[in-house]
Amino acid sequence: MSQSVASNFTRVWVCSMLLLVSACVTTEGRVFTNEASPEKALETRLQLARSYIGEQNWGDAKRNLKIAAQIDRNAPEVHEVFGLYYQSTGEYELAEKSFKSAIAKKKDFSRARNNYAAFLYQQQRFQEAEDQLEVVVLDALYESRPQAYLNLGLCRLRLQDNQGAKDAFTRVLKMDRTNAIAMFELAQLEYQAENWSTSQRYYDGYRGVAKRQSARALWLGVRLSEKLNNADAEASYALALRNLFPNSAEFQASERAIHRGEL
Repeated sequence: MSQSVASNFTRVWVCSMLLLVSACVTTEGRVFTNEASPEKALETRLQLARSYIGEQNWGDAKRNLKIAAQIDRNAPEVHEVFGLYYQSTGEYELAEKSFKSAIAKKKDFSRARNNYAAFLYQQQRFQEAEDQLEVVVLDALYESRPQAYLNLGLCRLRLQDNQGAKDAFTRVLKMDRTNAIAMFELAQLEYQAENWSTSQRYYDGYRGVAKRQSARALWLGVRLSEKLNNADAEASYALALRNLFPNSAEFQASERAIHRGEL
C-alpha cells in the first residue's frame, strides 16, 4: 500500500486532535477561580494540555497535565491526554500504558479508543488498530463516527482487505456525503476492480470537493480517462501531473507507461 494511504490516515488523526483543542483556553489567569468546580478546573487543564500538545509546547503541556492529575488522577480523560502527550514525544511505552488505562477506566470511551488506534497504526500494528476501531464504530452516539469509519477503511487498506475497506468507506459517505478521502479511495478500489464507470463516478465526486488533487489522484485520472477513451481529459491530467508533481513516483509511472505504449 502506498505511503499516500498512510499520510491520509495520519492527516485524519491530526485533524481530530485539532478539533479536540479548538476550544482551548488561552488565558491561564482564568483557569481557577473561587467558583470553579473541580470538574471544570480539570476540563480546563486538559483543554490547555491538548492545545500545547498541538503547538508542540511540551513543557506547558506536561505542567497542565500534572495539575490535572492532581485534581483527579483517576479520570480516564487525564490518562487519554497523557497518552497523546507521550505519543507526541516518542515515549511509546508510556503512551500505550496511558491509552490502555483510559480505556480500562471507561470501556465506552470511544475517543480514547480512536486515539489508541491512531497510536497502533503509527506503530504499524494494523490488526490491533482495526480491532479498536471496530469497537468505536459500534458507538452510534460517538460524534466522530464518520471519521472512525474512515480510519477503519484506511486501516483495512493496509491489511489488504479491499472489500472491508470498501464497506467502511461506503459507510462514511452515508454519513458524510462530501468526504473527499472516502470518495477517492472508493474510486481507487473500483478502478482496481476494473469497474471503470463506477470509479469515474467516485472520482468526479472527489474532484468536486477536493481543493487540490494529489499526484496519486491525477495519476488515477490519467488511467481512468485512458480506460474510458477520453483523450482530452487524459492529456489534461497528464499535463497537470507533469507540471505540479514532476518529481513524484506517479509522474515517473506515467512516463514509463507512455514509453511502453500503455497510454
